[in-house]
Amino acid sequence: MAAPVAFVLKGYPRLSETFIAQEIRSLEALGLDIRIYSMRRPTEQKRHPVHAEIRAPVVYLPEYLYQEPGRVLAGWWKARRLPGYAHARRLWWRDLARDRTPNRIRRFGQACVLAAELPGEIGRIHAHFLHTPASVARYAALMRGLAWSVSAHAKDIWTTPDWELAEKLVDADWAVTCTRAGQAHLAALAPRSDAVALSYHGLDLAGFPAPGMARPGRDGGNGDPVAILSVGRAVPKKGFDTLLRALARLPPALAWRFDHIGGGPDLPRLKDLAGELALGERVRWHGGQAQAAVLEAYRHADVFALASRVADDGDRDGLPNVLMEAQSQGLACIATRVSAIPELIADGVNGLLVPPDDVEALAAALERLIREPALRARLGDGGLATIRAGFDHARAVRDLARRFGLPA
Repeated sequence: MAAPVAFVLKGYPRLSETFIAQEIRSLEALGLDIRIYSMRRPTEQKRHPVHAEIRAPVVYLPEYLYQEPGRVLAGWWKARRLPGYAHARRLWWRDLARDRTPNRIRRFGQACVLAAELPGEIGRIHAHFLHTPASVARYAALMRGLAWSVSAHAKDIWTTPDWELAEKLVDADWAVTCTRAGQAHLAALAPRSDAVALSYHGLDLAGFPAPGMARPGRDGGNGDPVAILSVGRAVPKKGFDTLLRALARLPPALAWRFDHIGGGPDLPRLKDLAGELALGERVRWHGGQAQAAVLEAYRHADVFALASRVADDGDRDGLPNVLMEAQSQGLACIATRVSAIPELIADGVNGLLVPPDDVEALAAALERLIREPALRARLGDGGLATIRAGFDHARAVRDLARRFGLPA
């Protein structure tokens, strides 16, 4: 029987990290005993149904050390007596010399609390994301003499310094990542080319059953607007400003509307931009929504658009879960040739791809899908077939279960 595993997450629960929640639920169903340690408390009121199905208890580490000084001091006092504390402290001092930030100090304090409070039966620490969660997991695992492992995703791969990625990959018991693009980048830094395994997190098809109905054949005429949808946090790497500018380039007589689902710090700026572009009531902002509402939006949309880009700090998408969700509903998708998106979408086969930040190309692709309902139907069918054939969540979970010591 596999020993209990402590999962270190940056925040829990999060609407934008459904893939982590569905992984935890599926591993629990296969018999893994999981304890969640979150570095942040939730900031969203809504929850997905999957969060209610997870049995794992949640412990919130001190988000800022000054907020719980007694707990931090007690954790450090106990941690400093652990056999691996001196090694972890030396490693942390070396890291701090290269990254002299309050963040690095905070991670060591959180690691002391985690190491001090972990139950004795925990057999492994697993981090989701190679940046700050992996730092906490690594320091704490060294203190406790435990193996630790990591699932890498997107921002953590592309914005963490190479020296830090390389050293973590040396220390980790094993590592997986969810895109070929991310795997190639990490493999070049790892001690062995096979040190990082590819494990698409996929989609839980039980939660996204095919809609079983044909979409209307709207073509942008007769005042019947084609429904364009995008889902994602309002942050630079999602390219929503480019998408709005492309919508503004569409012929004025063409009938369409655009709905955005998601929170994020850039929402006020995007709303202002929509006003400047005179998009008026054609654009609707819905904020963060639970899974049921998002699923309903996919089913009522005609086109899904995501204008991902590489942000100025190097941040970028991995393989956006929202694209898989949209395709699972037979929804025609337009996206950009960024990161792992071409691993999912083949241009003209199961979606349309355009260069990032190319307003003209995106506008042309949008107009084409608005005017051609038959093309939308063909691309939507192709996307659905792709998800069913290659991105079923169950396959990835079986591989993870084996890594965690569950029977194959």
